[in-house]
Amino acid sequence: MRRARAWATDDRGSAALEFITVGVILLVPLAYLVIVLGALQTQSFGVEAAARHTARAIALANDPESAREIAEPVLANVVAEYGLDPESLAVSIDCAPAVGGCPSPGAIVTVTVRATARLPLVPPVLGLDRATAIPIEASSVQRIGAEGAG
Repeated sequence: MRRARAWATDDRGSAALEFITVGVILLVPLAYLVIVLGALQTQSFGVEAAARHTARAIALANDPESAREIAEPVLANVVAEYGLDPESLAVSIDCAPAVGGCPSPGAIVTVTVRATARLPLVPPVLGLDRATAIPIEASSVQRIGAEGAG
C-alpha cells in the first residue's frame, strides 16, 4: 500500500513528457502558420509581378496587336515563375483615354490581376478548399510616353 502511494506521487520523468506534449501542441499550428504565410506571400508577389510586368509590356508596345503579342508571353512567364494557378487568374486591362486604341501616347494603362490562393494541406472534402481560398488582387498603372508607343 505504501509503495503504491509512493508511485502515484512520484513526479520523476513527467516533465519531459509534458514538455514534448506541449511542444508538439504549440509547434504544429505555428509551423502551419509559417507555411500558410509563405504560400500567401508567394501568391501576392506573383500577382503583383504579373500586373506590373504586363502593364510595362503594354506601355512599351507600338500598337494594340504588338501589345497583345508582347503581354501574353510576359504574363505566362510570370504565372509559371511564381506557380500561380492559371485557372484562378483574372486579368483586366483598362486604357484611358481609349481614343485611338491602346497603347497610344499619353494614355494610362491599368492592369489588374486577381487570383485565388488556396491554403496548403486543406482537403477538398465538402468544399473546404474553396471555403478557405483567399482572393488576392494587384494593380499596376503605367503612363505611355509620347515617344514610348506609336
